[in-house]
Amino acid sequence: MQVPGRVSAAIEVLADMETRKRPAAEALKDWGSTHRFAGSGDRAAIGNLVFDALRVRASSAYLMGEETPRALALRALVDLWGMTPDEVAGLCDGSRFAPEPLSAAETAGLKNALPADAPDPIKGNYPDWLAADFTRAFGEMAAEEGAALASRAPVDLRVNTLKADREKVLKALARHAPDATPFSPNGIRVAAGTGPSRSPHVEAEAGHGKGWFEVQDEGSQIASLIAGATPKAQVIDLCAGAGGKTLALAAAMGNTGQLYAYDSDRMRLRPIFERLKRAGARNVQVLDGGDPAVLAPLEGKMDLVLIDAPCTGSGTWRRRPDAKWRLSEANLETRLEEQQAVLEEGVPLVKPGGLLCYVTCSVLPRENEDQVAAFLESQPDFVPEPWRPAWDAAMPVVPPESAAHDNHLVMTPRTFGTDGFFVALLRRGA
Repeated sequence: MQVPGRVSAAIEVLADMETRKRPAAEALKDWGSTHRFAGSGDRAAIGNLVFDALRVRASSAYLMGEETPRALALRALVDLWGMTPDEVAGLCDGSRFAPEPLSAAETAGLKNALPADAPDPIKGNYPDWLAADFTRAFGEMAAEEGAALASRAPVDLRVNTLKADREKVLKALARHAPDATPFSPNGIRVAAGTGPSRSPHVEAEAGHGKGWFEVQDEGSQIASLIAGATPKAQVIDLCAGAGGKTLALAAAMGNTGQLYAYDSDRMRLRPIFERLKRAGARNVQVLDGGDPAVLAPLEGKMDLVLIDAPCTGSGTWRRRPDAKWRLSEANLETRLEEQQAVLEEGVPLVKPGGLLCYVTCSVLPRENEDQVAAFLESQPDFVPEPWRPAWDAAMPVVPPESAAHDNHLVMTPRTFGTDGFFVALLRRGA
């Protein structure tokens, strides 16, 4: 396919999403199944333009004066693909497969620039209804934090120290120009592509099949390290899902002690078995998901309870930009209830003197600081524990100054170059 045809396809996918109210991944999959002539490069380019259009949806609609799929796609070509308005006009010549010629209003919209006094949700490309939450979280940096969440994410990998070291994996992936991550001692990063270029499919590499590494954002790696799982400890990952943090904990424990993996949704646990086998993680016992009764024998015995709580995923908007526009106040309220429930479920498992580590991939204070404050008020035998000693024990470099909250760690794309994460350590009295 030529570039004009790819642009038309992206507009078609965006229109399908708008009409059928469904995620981008579903719309793209359906488009590909009905247009089998499109090669992998075409599908990657179309997907990139769809996701980029969603990343900057608010600012594009503001500048273009309309929020149509066509307006969003065309403006993304200027803002994120580096095209000039004249180059975009050249693509839109109305020929076969190409978009129709630009109107005078569209031409003007492509030339517009955001004024300095544009509202923060426009400059930061996040929903208007979250304006107060972002201002509370980031103050005068709200727009900048939102803009960072609207960028493309790199591909981050965690080296599985049970089978390899970082130098070995860097060498194996040399053709992808990988770098060591700035903070995690086990992290590797492949830079995000630009325009139509796609990120490498690293899970197709031989090293992944051998269990040398897993795809895991550096923020998630840091959260797993700060949790402080140690060799010979008794640990449970209470919201294990597909097992990303479980695998990181197993490596930190050196395959010793006992690590339990549980999730309230047994279907989310399904991928964990293959991943554990590939990683060579032998100290993990996967409990029957969705059956709280299996937790009873563990009450009062856990040195560490990791709660990677269900959340809005606002910290992952770089990877799922459509999710921020589908999020609603009702969705948020549901997540808050689920977080409170899983915290209550985790409390009995923590032994005297043990640690509960609360993690979200959200940047919203209602899911983070507020939940911790409410937990501490309802559980007087728990106290906050500063995260910095755990950081210093696990990380080879100092954290950014922006992380200067004594009792919780907030990571964002702007400050850490990671997805958005919140980590709080809560110690039970002896």
